[in-house]
Amino acid sequence: MNKYRHELKFSISKDAAEMLKSRLALVMDVDKNSRMPDKTYLIRSLYFDDLASTAFYDKMEGVWLRKKYRIRYYNHDPSYIVLEAKHKHDQMTFKQQQVISKETAQRLSQGDTQNLPVSEGTLLTEFVRDMSMFHLIPSVMVDYYRLAYVYEPLDVRVTFDEYIKSGLYTSNMFDRDFPGVPILKEHEVVLEVKFNEVMPDYIRMVLETIPKCRQAISKFAICRAVK
Repeated sequence: MNKYRHELKFSISKDAAEMLKSRLALVMDVDKNSRMPDKTYLIRSLYFDDLASTAFYDKMEGVWLRKKYRIRYYNHDPSYIVLEAKHKHDQMTFKQQQVISKETAQRLSQGDTQNLPVSEGTLLTEFVRDMSMFHLIPSVMVDYYRLAYVYEPLDVRVTFDEYIKSGLYTSNMFDRDFPGVPILKEHEVVLEVKFNEVMPDYIRMVLETIPKCRQAISKFAICRAVK
């Protein structure tokens, strides 16, 4: 059974983000996967769409039920790469994931699906089928730095995303020199709050201490919209 999660997104200022980080640090843990001195980590995602840009326009038009595929890895480390299908139902989401090799990621980004290690019932098999049926191709590459706070007993995550860059005309995920086009204004931070059925009151109260504007922010969409 698919397990949907609440996913709330906000635009906040850097000053508000710094205040909120200091307060969350008192009641939540920093994601243990963070490796950099400032506890952030780099996320790079390559999103796929069809020739009609259906995933992009579904997002822009607010279609309640939608899905998009991406390949993602972290800190330029190709030892852990995941293929993901993100499903959205209004403000609820769930993700399917499968770890893939660097070779498989490169081949998918080039549209080469011949003799891939697929097996029935896996996400890779579903993706390869959808690539063929819907002519999915790389749409946009997205880079950003994330600081994540977690409350593991209830699977709550609060993340701060900064320095978002768009790579609209490249599909080379492993190019460390990819410059990208900055998307956010210098003072902007994207705040995301993800939880299952319950948000602890004390975390909710901390989140309410800073000014924020809830938005239907999609890094895929804003990076894809770059001209």
